[in-house]
Amino acid sequence: MAKKQEQGAIDIRHYDVIVGPHITEKATLVSENNAVVFKVAKDATKPAIRAAVEALWGKKVLSVNTIVVKGKTKRWKGAPYERSDFKKAIVRLAEGESIDVTEGVR
Repeated sequence: MAKKQEQGAIDIRHYDVIVGPHITEKATLVSENNAVVFKVAKDATKPAIRAAVEALWGKKVLSVNTIVVKGKTKRWKGAPYERSDFKKAIVRLAEGESIDVTEGVR
């Protein structure tokens, strides 16, 4: 029989959903509206992202918006290369909640 996880236990799959914080000027601007931007797995769904943020940081999530950023073709020293695609999520938190992305998760 499989053991049930106790209430509040962190599922290991949550660490696979959130890749890391996405820190840019625009991400800093949306942080003024109780939002945090994360790079997430390409196959992550909005409910999975919500569950991961609520489990890892223990914060109340109001909404999740996702964006798939397509990789661009660039050149370096004349040789072409392509940046990889990635998915990012804008997570809006409840009033009064905040996540400091510079610190570790619990």
